[in-house]
Amino acid sequence: MTWLTLSILSALFLGLYDVAKKASVDRNAVLVVLFACSTVGFLLVVPTYFLSQYSPALALKMGVLITPLSLVAHGLVLFKAAIVTLSWVLTFFALKALPISLAAPVRASSPLFTLFGAIAFFGERPSLQQWLGILVTLAAYFAFSVIGRAEGIHFGRNRWVWLLFSGTLVGAVSGLYDKHLLQTAGLPAMTMQFWFTFYNAVLQGLIVFTLWWPSRARYEPFQWRWSIVGVAALLLLADALYFKALAIPGALVSVVSTLRRTNVVISFAVGGLAFHERYRSRKAFALLGVLAGLFLLLK
Repeated sequence: MTWLTLSILSALFLGLYDVAKKASVDRNAVLVVLFACSTVGFLLVVPTYFLSQYSPALALKMGVLITPLSLVAHGLVLFKAAIVTLSWVLTFFALKALPISLAAPVRASSPLFTLFGAIAFFGERPSLQQWLGILVTLAAYFAFSVIGRAEGIHFGRNRWVWLLFSGTLVGAVSGLYDKHLLQTAGLPAMTMQFWFTFYNAVLQGLIVFTLWWPSRARYEPFQWRWSIVGVAALLLLADALYFKALAIPGALVSVVSTLRRTNVVISFAVGGLAFHERYRSRKAFALLGVLAGLFLLLK
């Protein structure tokens, strides 16, 4: 498959992942949900490690071979896990407080930040069409801010909106770093995903047991939900396709990130209906603006 096809498939699973994530954090202990999702995700990829150890030929044939990493490479992947953990903490808390039909389109702004980073660090140059896409997307977000006021959400002074934008910005940094790891540092995609998943679980476990556990009586209790397994499995599929796309020579991180964020259609449609959110028709109109802007970002 081409890197464009892989990016679109990644978007499909990422949209379903957003819906499962909203179901998991709603009226639940966010930090523990985050840790549980990462732990389940790691348990799901553990078999690939043992398969790689005892039957590398079969693992290679299946496309799940995990190869050894140097100490430096482990440090690089650990740093990626730290970036992603920060992004997830910010966005999980925001998603718990905001309607998914508003949060998902805001999350889709990640390609804007990624494009600016690609310009600064990788020498990618946007066309006039892409600059137009940026303007259209920003106009759509202004429309969302107007709609949000009807639900009592003022974008300029709502802390959850700011958390969401901050998490999205950090996520864009992660996307740029992914291109460095896969194309410049040359880390194998499956190997990177395995160790990234492991370090994610470790870091988030440290957060839970140092911040949440000692004061758990003051916070919302954790409730196990099967949607947590869905979060872990869907993210693994989405990330596996995404890493494979970025590992292909010539793949443009700005385009891959843009295509991946079309997941907003599924997040909006499925999530909005599942959680019976208001003003869906107005938000759908603004969403068309976001999608138009994203597609204009494609060269």
